[in-house]
Amino acid sequence: MGLFKDFVSQTRKPEGFLGKMMVNGMNGGHAKMADWGLSHLTSIVPESIVELGCGGGRNAKALLEKYPSAKVTAIDYSEVSVGIAAEYNKDMINAGRCKVQQGDVSALDLPEESFDLATAFETIYFWPGLEKCFAQVAKVLKPGGVFLIVNESDGTDEAGLKYEKIIDGMKCHTAEEITAALKAAGFSKVKTDHYKSKPWITVIAKK
Repeated sequence: MGLFKDFVSQTRKPEGFLGKMMVNGMNGGHAKMADWGLSHLTSIVPESIVELGCGGGRNAKALLEKYPSAKVTAIDYSEVSVGIAAEYNKDMINAGRCKVQQGDVSALDLPEESFDLATAFETIYFWPGLEKCFAQVAKVLKPGGVFLIVNESDGTDEAGLKYEKIIDGMKCHTAEEITAALKAAGFSKVKTDHYKSKPWITVIAKK
């Protein structure tokens, strides 16, 4: 259990060799779920996007491809993730369409009301207080801006609850808990969707 716990715990803040292995695996391992979540964005054409907890940078690239006129700022708490995400998106960085930087979602050092869209894939499990962090997201979104959350766990599935017990600081939230925290943080309209055959959830909130 020791090595396994050390490895899966890298999902929280990847560091060192195991962290690099974890982040590289995330790019492929979560792709189908991330694309399912992205498919819910049907009515917006954002110009400025912030990708929170960007991991290895795969979803930042997917956003750049989905919105070819947009610019993406990708944020992660982990130095390892920032390095891998920057390499993964180096062409878009060189083209001036992408920035990757280290940051803390509980204290975002970003201009207020500057983004049309914020995204968070497989990351809010580790955020230190949903309402506090969601308020930070609301602060950097423009009025009418959209916040997309996509999780593999709906807070009730056996696998998610198993990892919650193994990984320190992990909390699998239900769609109802996420919705309540979003509304408390100042978001007005919140919609949720549940994948038909898996515990995946997508939550979309509007500021």
